[in-house]
Amino acid sequence: MRHTLDRARNAREEQQLSQSRPRLKSLSGRSPAILVFEDGSCFEGLSAGAGGSTLGEVVFNTSMSGYQEIATDPSYRGQIVTYTMPHMGNYGVNSVDDESVEFQAAGVVVRSLARLASNHRAEQSFEEWLVAHGVVGICEVDTRELTRKLRDGGVGLGIIVHDATREDAPAALKLLAAHPDYGSVDFVSEVATTRALHVSVDGDNAWEHPLRLTPLEQAMAPGEGTHVVVMDFGVKFSILRHLVARGIRVTLMPRDADLSAVEALDPDGVLWSNGPGDPDKMEPFIAQVRAISERFPTMGICLGHQLLAKAFGGQTFKLAFGHRGPNQPVQDQRDKTVAMTSQNHGYAVRREGFPDELEVTHVNLNDHTISGFAHRTLPIHAVQYHPEAGPGPNDATSFFDRFALAIDEHYAARA
Repeated sequence: MRHTLDRARNAREEQQLSQSRPRLKSLSGRSPAILVFEDGSCFEGLSAGAGGSTLGEVVFNTSMSGYQEIATDPSYRGQIVTYTMPHMGNYGVNSVDDESVEFQAAGVVVRSLARLASNHRAEQSFEEWLVAHGVVGICEVDTRELTRKLRDGGVGLGIIVHDATREDAPAALKLLAAHPDYGSVDFVSEVATTRALHVSVDGDNAWEHPLRLTPLEQAMAPGEGTHVVVMDFGVKFSILRHLVARGIRVTLMPRDADLSAVEALDPDGVLWSNGPGDPDKMEPFIAQVRAISERFPTMGICLGHQLLAKAFGGQTFKLAFGHRGPNQPVQDQRDKTVAMTSQNHGYAVRREGFPDELEVTHVNLNDHTISGFAHRTLPIHAVQYHPEAGPGPNDATSFFDRFALAIDEHYAARA
């Protein structure tokens, strides 16, 4: 009797929820589709998202959720993202959780697309969102086999083609052969701001309201409190939200801003952001990275970590298949504590020839690559993971508190 009453109550609650949530649909009428690699290997599936074809470096992310944040992360520019979690889209998408102003991934690969988006915050289904942004995807792919291929052979260029079968793979290979190598493209130029912007949030809660980016010349007069300049190489909105949530005034600057342009803003600290592509493509900006970082308390995240290392004489290299996903264990070498972190990078800093003036502070326990360093005499710190998560664990969000503290300590010591 009790179980019958429970089922009746659950049915009533589900009916009430279904009446209140937005009407979302799963698009049907799928056609055959293929994913083809440079080596000729072909994965067959069904069309997903917008029609057509798309090229990019095929990578995989092991997150169980956060497909929206992943796809809008500028660091995925030029890449086709394989979601290893077999079922994607069950809670839909919304306009607040985007990590940038547009869809960034070149395409998506999933095993199974949810037929129903069930969440009170949902505004669209995952597939409606793909279609709205013109993003080509493929579903019903054996993503376990695909992930094994990328782990064993490394990432590489691939192409998704709709209305195609294995017999069409040779034609797809010709398109791949004419496409530039991922590492040869300056993707940062496609995602970073080209003008100074003031960052704010519409409302008191930095996480529940839209992020506002206003041209600096149109922004209100500067307020009080700590002021941080974020050098934009493809910054995630979550990084900006974490700063704003701590009462920090934030100015977003283009990557080519020099020391005099930054000094004119009179910041208390500088943060070098994450971003896509090979850090070697950023060589024209390395001198100014060093000049600015020697002048202000500085933090770097992911690509920013790599740029700071290069600015002080370090070198970078490409990982076989990168670190993309949550639950990446990172150990602080100073107190031996371990944090589970969210990561998304395909390049890392070499241990060989690591500059003497820098100290390794964090190590990835999976492969012992450098996950963080600090300058031995200057207030400069950098991490090769995403302390803002988005998506992922929150173990490392204290990074932003330490940044604010480092700024306060730096100026207190000079007083």
